[in-house]
Amino acid sequence: MFIFSVIMIVTLVLYVYYKVQIIKEKERLLQVYINAKSRICLGTFVLLFGLNQYILYQSKLSLYIMLVFILLGGAQAVRGFKEAKHYRKEWKRIHAES
Repeated sequence: MFIFSVIMIVTLVLYVYYKVQIIKEKERLLQVYINAKSRICLGTFVLLFGLNQYILYQSKLSLYIMLVFILLGGAQAVRGFKEAKHYRKEWKRIHAES
């Protein structure tokens, strides 16, 4: 339970950090890459929040809420991983030509 809380706080802090980095970045490709990384952090946070709530309360209602959070968080994290992988390859391709 404690480890979920620590990881949730870390992912939430990283999510805010990446969102601030998007504002600072001028290059569009790096903006979408950083946004993909922030999506991974948000998905992880939501997923762990659902797990943590179920472990704390262990009721049928918290089970259904956990399933929804795991689906939404997992979808966000998977999409973030795919986007980050794609944009990392694009950045390397563009900058290898320069």
